[in-house]
Amino acid sequence: MDFSIPADLQALSDEAKAVGAEAAAGRDIQEDSWLIGSDRAFSKQMASLGWIGMTWPTEHGGGGHSAIERFMVVEGLIATGAPIAASWMADRQIGPTLLEYGTDAQRDRWLPGILDGSAMWSIGMSEPDAGSDVASIRTRAVRDGDDWMVNGQKIWTSGAAEADWVYLVARTDPDAPPHKGLSEFVVDMKSPGIEVRTITDMTGNEHFTEIHFEDVRVPHAHLVGGLNQSFSQIMRQMEHERGGIDRLVSNRAIYEDAKRAFSASGAGDPLLRQGFAKAETIYTIARHMVIREVIGQAPRGWSAVTKTLATEFEIEVADLAATVAGADALLWNRISRNVCYAPAYTIMGGTTLILRNIMGERMLGLPREPRPT
Repeated sequence: MDFSIPADLQALSDEAKAVGAEAAAGRDIQEDSWLIGSDRAFSKQMASLGWIGMTWPTEHGGGGHSAIERFMVVEGLIATGAPIAASWMADRQIGPTLLEYGTDAQRDRWLPGILDGSAMWSIGMSEPDAGSDVASIRTRAVRDGDDWMVNGQKIWTSGAAEADWVYLVARTDPDAPPHKGLSEFVVDMKSPGIEVRTITDMTGNEHFTEIHFEDVRVPHAHLVGGLNQSFSQIMRQMEHERGGIDRLVSNRAIYEDAKRAFSASGAGDPLLRQGFAKAETIYTIARHMVIREVIGQAPRGWSAVTKTLATEFEIEVADLAATVAGADALLWNRISRNVCYAPAYTIMGGTTLILRNIMGERMLGLPREPRPT
């Protein structure tokens, strides 16, 4: 098999890395740029390069490019720490969801703002008692004429403090079984009755938020997809969220710094050499696993496999960088910050335990363990 990258794709990758490195230069933190690197001006620069909506159909304003071309661009930007958070959620999930489930009127209204980098979106899914368990969502949407009245709370909502829109999952039929009775809405973040509170994590980041909805009116025209059909739509959306290269290269920048520092020191420690050899091996294997999904050659549910491998590996990358840094890792800096933050990779977007259940039950067909009586 030939695993080499064609010249045109390599050129695209090199361009993305160059643009990303320039955008990341001078930023205190290059890691997790798709989550905490919110820069609307850079989103517009990406749009001018045609790097938002790259794979979307041209009739809807997209670039009509292949998925592997988008992969090369996204990998280069995230690995170098480019601040893409202001457009990332919309490009990765919202646009594809609107293309698949939205009406023509909805696509005409919301896709242009995504494509030109002017609109920032957040995703209102997790709740205080419903993190990975989407079926336990309790935020209610009740029909009131031509509107829906929304009450409830969302938490761990990335970027909501800056977002223009939130893609909301709410319960529209309280009498239906847990996996049914959910619907999806586009909600204007400027709507009366919305309160956003930032959550400061242990590293000082405030990209996570909680959103409170109190009698928030949402037009019925903002209902996306089928009424009470959200669960299947969410599962499709989670495939976009879990299986991407962002789950592998979130902290690639700090790895590259550690590798340069190790080489400069003479690379004499055999255990560290072994650590870097292992890291290079897993990077290569996991990258091919992601590409397999990108080009449509992976089995259903494959994103659970890639996310589990990649995010657990990102914790190892943080630990390796700390080992290279030695005592400096005990000070507060990029390395210690990443060591503290890395476990979050295995939680956001579905916990590793949940994903292992998916692999066991849905992919391998293993029986569920009986609940204790």
